[in-house]
Amino acid sequence: MRAPIGDFDDARPAPDCLDELTEPVAAAVRAWRGAVPADQFLYVDTDPAIADTAVFVEHHGAQLLEESANCVIVAGKRGDTTTLAACVVRSANKIDVNGVVRKEIGARKVRFADRDTAIGATGMEYGGVTPLGLPADWPVLVDAAVVDTPWVLVGSGRRRGKLILPGKAFAELPGAVVLEGLGLSAD
Repeated sequence: MRAPIGDFDDARPAPDCLDELTEPVAAAVRAWRGAVPADQFLYVDTDPAIADTAVFVEHHGAQLLEESANCVIVAGKRGDTTTLAACVVRSANKIDVNGVVRKEIGARKVRFADRDTAIGATGMEYGGVTPLGLPADWPVLVDAAVVDTPWVLVGSGRRRGKLILPGKAFAELPGAVVLEGLGLSAD
């Protein structure tokens, strides 16, 4: 099957590729009950050496910068309480950490989670974190532009491989909060 976006020769339904995913992501695909059926989630095998966004879009198609999203883990602190959350924005955008994120999770300070925290808390590989399969009690802040994109390329939980999902599926993720203005222009 050909992928609906990007230059990928082999796209397969994610439920047929569970062995290629980390356990939390595979479990989320198995348990998915959203309006968008899980068999519309596609897995594409990719080279982990080119997983970083700039190199990836150069290799698989420049249009992917507008059709892909990054999932970044943040840590918000208020007093002695730390809240971990995921932020999903189009790859061409930055995250409004000090505005939208801080307000939404009720934190005084927000920072990007360090590598060990992101890996340990998600069970995913650094550089491959995806909003599928995150802890159920986490807020998953999704920029409205991601939901409005017909097909979105996102991590698979590993540096090898990516998932392609209909944008509207991101609004149905456990803990999803769709927000206008979460993603800022990178200019």
